[in-house]
Amino acid sequence: MAPRYRCTACGNLTRFDVRAVRRTSAFHHYTVGGDLTVEEETVLEERVEAVTCRWCGADGDAIQAIELESTRGADAAVEP
Repeated sequence: MAPRYRCTACGNLTRFDVRAVRRTSAFHHYTVGGDLTVEEETVLEERVEAVTCRWCGADGDAIQAIELESTRGADAAVEP
């Protein structure tokens, strides 16, 4: 799962430009007419190089990766 980002400069939680490098393995299926369909794509390696806030342009230390809290078991914690 991709991380969620937060801009500490402006508070943005929704819009980021993410530059990443991926190494993948995939099955390429060509039709007789030459149209390509990529199937069974697996990401072997992914490295995020840079994240920039779309709202204010901040990058580097101003962008934080935040962990999403799991919602599993949340119903059990709520008392009637």
